Amino acid sequence: MTKTYNLLVFSFFLFCFSGPACAYEADDLGGTVQAEVDGEIVYFPTLKTDITANIQGDLATVEIRQIFSNPLDVPLNARYLFPMNKDSAVYAMRMEVGDEIVEAQIQEIQEAKKTFEKAKKEGKAASLLTQHRPNMFTQKIANLMPGLPITVTLKYTQSVPKVEGDYELVLPLIVGPRYQSGNAGEPPVIMDDGVAIGQAEVSASDPFGKWEIEELPPYPPVAGLNLPQHIEEDRVSIKVKINAAMPVLAVYSDTHALEVTGDEHMKDVSLAAGRVIDNSDFVLRYQLSGRDRQAGFLSSSTEKGGFFSLLIEPPAAPQEEQITPREMVFVLDTSGSMSGLPIAASKTFMRHALENLRPTDYFRIIQFNNNAQEYMSSPVSASPRHIQDGLTYVDGLYASGGTEMHTAITQAFRVAPEPGTLRIVVFLTDGYIGSEASVLQQINTNIGEARIYAFGMGTSVNRFLLSEMGRAGRGFARFLDPTENADDVARQLATRLESPVLTDINIDWDDMNVSDITPAIIPDLFAGDSIRIQGQFHDTGTHTVRVKGKVKGHAATMPLQITLPSAKSSERAEMEQESIPLIWARSRIADYMRQINMPARLREDDLTDDKLKQKVVRLGLDFSLMTKWTSFVAVSKKVVNTNPEKNKNTQVPLSMVKGVSHLAYGGGSTPEPATMGGLMVLGLMGAAALRRRRRV
Repeated sequence: MTKTYNLLVFSFFLFCFSGPACAYEADDLGGTVQAEVDGEIVYFPTLKTDITANIQGDLATVEIRQIFSNPLDVPLNARYLFPMNKDSAVYAMRMEVGDEIVEAQIQEIQEAKKTFEKAKKEGKAASLLTQHRPNMFTQKIANLMPGLPITVTLKYTQSVPKVEGDYELVLPLIVGPRYQSGNAGEPPVIMDDGVAIGQAEVSASDPFGKWEIEELPPYPPVAGLNLPQHIEEDRVSIKVKINAAMPVLAVYSDTHALEVTGDEHMKDVSLAAGRVIDNSDFVLRYQLSGRDRQAGFLSSSTEKGGFFSLLIEPPAAPQEEQITPREMVFVLDTSGSMSGLPIAASKTFMRHALENLRPTDYFRIIQFNNNAQEYMSSPVSASPRHIQDGLTYVDGLYASGGTEMHTAITQAFRVAPEPGTLRIVVFLTDGYIGSEASVLQQINTNIGEARIYAFGMGTSVNRFLLSEMGRAGRGFARFLDPTENADDVARQLATRLESPVLTDINIDWDDMNVSDITPAIIPDLFAGDSIRIQGQFHDTGTHTVRVKGKVKGHAATMPLQITLPSAKSSERAEMEQESIPLIWARSRIADYMRQINMPARLREDDLTDDKLKQKVVRLGLDFSLMTKWTSFVAVSKKVVNTNPEKNKNTQVPLSMVKGVSHLAYGGGSTPEPATMGGLMVLGLMGAAALRRRRRV
């Protein structure tokens, strides 16, 4: 091993033992990282990603094409950690190796892993997709041969929600590092090819246990952090087609520069730069004309039965006759991952939020990292003096330490709310934790009559956690990109700390025979937002249903006339026919997972964790969907490697999240064995490859 390369490896080991990266988890869409060793270039495994999305109205089908290449002269087994949309119903995977195309099969997770391991030992090309969180996945590739790229194509569908008046499609490109609390569940260590890779595997047949929720995948090396600075800028391409029956208006993105072409009913959207680095999420927003529409109905008849999707938007709200005093509990994440732009954006938000408090309000300010600390020991009135003192307190905050969110939740609910007020808990965080399930259980246990508004501060925050926090707290989640007009966005978001427009929503189905409605609990709706209600229907014909709720305390009803088809209609768009059953099944799965994340005594159904898991697995197998306990696996018929036992194991490197500092990757725990081992393998491979080239 050369002197130059030793410096790279030893720098990484020093970095890990001092705390960064190794205590966290992150996912990314990969790319090329190269290092110069004695004047020669050593390449790490490469990955190019092409994302295409087809939107019809507010339904989207997304295709992710990943091309894995091996630029070395030794075979590899690769591991790739990456994100997808938190609401994605992942229903198909295809693998291409040379002239062979393999459609992946959905299997229970332990069977899929056995299938993959058998193929790896037999020297066949194979790919295995597993889900760690609804927005975090791992793709494993076996027998990635030099000069023989493997292409994996994933497909998912989702509804596109309406947020603040515009439809919003989020294509995650990177998920930031994850802090793992020291008191998280500690399952047994497992081995992969003789290397310890983390905690016990998830099984669809074993009894449910906490370790299945707490497990995080191995953390890949990060370019610019513990690998050389250079990284390609053109790793991802994105193309979106929007097709609607009504004119499409105002197509834009605050995260990426766009090129938009087409007519009023069809828009073609692509990146102005062609390809970009994958260090922040892509967010596309658009409007559809016909703003007076407050409900829309879609249906699909398949061999599995009839499925429907009902879109609900809130009406315009009248002025409140009486403003309810609020106890605003601001909870600020001051952990190391918030260093730099995120905590600066939080302070900007707090300035606007405090200055917009009503004279009848009370407020508290809690900051948390390794511990939680509060501005005052009890709520204070929103007087000018208290507001100024609060601003001074916030200005003095700085980011460091871990992300012990449990302590902040305990602090927020440790005392009863101020009498006569509505408690609103406002979280400002990136959500970079690994214990999402236990945090959601804690919120469900303590929420009472309070509301939670979760504000994600960063270019690629944990949208799954923050959205579920908002839903559990009968509030909402919003996201602030601190690299783009932070002051303007913070000002707008700070004025959104208001009551929902439509509450206590229920639907009178009259004589329409429906079942399995999801979401099981319909959340409240805020101005400019929307929600889709899914279900199954069991008859045909025209029916009248009524959407009911309360608008600022006043009873409100919206009658709808619905016509159900008797069979698959050629007039129905193909996307509707395919997407609606999948989105229904995905929503049912989300309902069951929410029950798992809720203390048993608070569940409406008397379902045990094991029964809930069985229902998730059944839906995954019946509808060919990715879940926590079902996986896609693809195996080539041809043997591509006659000596697979000599393969090297590696991971696709990550880029750093845009707008965060190196402190985002700190944590102070011991390094992950797989992270250290994986980089050492890469180092040995690179040095060995150079020696072989010199002998030629």
